[in-house]
Order: sequence, then C-alpha cells, then structure tokens
Amino acid sequence: MRAVPKPPAAAAPTVAPAAPLRANLAEQVYAQLKAEMDDFQLVPGDRFSEAELGQRLGVSRTPVREALFRLRNEGYLEVELKSGWYVKPIDFSKLEQLYDLRVLLELASVQRLCAHTGTPAEALDTLKAVWLVPATERLADPREVGQLDEQFHATLVRAAGNAEIARVHWDVTERIRIIRHLDFTRADRVEATYNEHAKILRAVIQRKPDQAQLLLKTHVEQSKAEVRKITLATLHEARERAARAQRRHGT
Repeated sequence: MRAVPKPPAAAAPTVAPAAPLRANLAEQVYAQLKAEMDDFQLVPGDRFSEAELGQRLGVSRTPVREALFRLRNEGYLEVELKSGWYVKPIDFSKLEQLYDLRVLLELASVQRLCAHTGTPAEALDTLKAVWLVPATERLADPREVGQLDEQFHATLVRAAGNAEIARVHWDVTERIRIIRHLDFTRADRVEATYNEHAKILRAVIQRKPDQAQLLLKTHVEQSKAEVRKITLATLHEARERAARAQRRHGT
C-alpha cells in the first residue's frame, strides 16, 4: 500500500517586527507634545522627565526618547543631565524672520492667483463657504477659528500652483503656530480674522492683486506684532484662557 503523503506542517505564525510599532508610538508622542506646546499646555520653561511623560501618555521609554530627541533637533526642547527635559525659550528674532518669509510667500502666491485665470474654483469655493458667511454663522471657538485661519492661508498658497512654495510655507506655518494660536486666545481677534479674511478673499476673487496684497500684508503684520509683546507671563495667561475656553466649549 502506498503511503499517503503527510500534509505540510503549518507554518509558524509570524511575529510582526517591533520597529514599526515603536516608530508609530514615537510619532504619536511627537505629535502630542507639539500639540501641547501649540495649545499652551506646555510653555517655555516647563520641565518633565522621560518617566513622567511615558507614564502620562501610557507608552514605554524608547518611543518617548525618540520623540523627545526629534523635538530637540527641531529646536523645541532641550535636556540637562540632572534636571531632565524642558521647553526652550522662544527665539524672537527667528520668529520675526519666519514671519518675514511668510509674508513674501503669501504675497507672491496672491499675485499669482490674481493673475492666473485658471485658479482652481474649488479651492476658492471652499474658502468662501467658511469666510463669506453671515455673522450669525461664524464660529466662536478660538481653537477652531485658529485652525481655519491656518487652512485659509495654506489654501491660498496651494491654489497658486507652486508645490515648492506651498511646502516651504507649511514648514513656516508649523514653526510659528504657537504665536498664531496666542493671537486666537483673544475674542476680538476672532471677529477681526473673519472680517480681514473676507476682504482678502473678495479681492482675490475680483482679481485685484494690489488690494489683495495690501490687505494680506496688513493682516499678517498684525499677528507678527504679537511677537514683540510676548512674555512668559503672557504665555501662562494664554494657557489659563485656553483652558477656560476648552471647558466652556466642552473640549
């Protein structure tokens, strides 16, 4: 009798490598810490240890260290041998330089938008749906308006059609976010932003480059002026206001 061949042995289950999981956790820790700095939950001078951070976020030490050193390389954090990690002081001269670069990029983009007849209608329609609305339909939450403000400027730059300018502009946006969010801890700036964005958008739609550029430069310079007013006390006050706003809006 011929022997019946045995079926092949089942392959041992493969174990997913730990590296991708760790990298994902490190990315999450990185994003969380950047968000906390942007929202004034962490301000310059705040200190913490790797162990404290890992326990608070529920992750191990390795991804925490990877995220912290990435933020250190980007200039947000520093570490001391005995006292642990801390949020670095704001470099005001660099912030002013970044604002100058932002103005140049946005003015060039608006000029291109007004001159280019093939401007994507979809991009402008998206902005119109947000900013050209009755006062009764405007948002009041400073955090939401701050995020929409970023999207407004980024959309104008992207719509101009130069991907490299858009990439550099977004890098600048990320590096000055803390100042822009500081601007939106004041209720009067929320209303002003709606009014200013509406005027800029109408000028772009009507193909009036000189008017659009003037309005845009004035709008950005208002935010840049906040850089010169910042003190550590201002940031702590912003943290308290942001916390109150979050409680008020249930976030």
